[in-house]
Amino acid sequence: MYLKTFPIDTIKIDRSFVKDVTTDPDDRAITQAIISMAHSLKLEVVAEGVETKDQLELLKSQSCDIIQGYLFSKPVPVDEIAPFLLNDTPRKILS
Repeated sequence: MYLKTFPIDTIKIDRSFVKDVTTDPDDRAITQAIISMAHSLKLEVVAEGVETKDQLELLKSQSCDIIQGYLFSKPVPVDEIAPFLLNDTPRKILS
């Protein structure tokens, strides 16, 4: 079966690539290739495991669509999500 026939709309970049994306040229090339391929197929890209602003900035420069990781928050229970979002924490990190 070909990748284009899978019923998916998002590709996730594993944190094992994200971890060294700012220091390892191979990981940087892999993330860029994944993002380019996904966008060519009209898929969104999620990078998981982002822990530093340098990783965030690099992935943003590569046009990664969605960033997740400890840079923003540790996993939280559902009842703590609304207060987290209402205090604008993600926006403060991005600015």
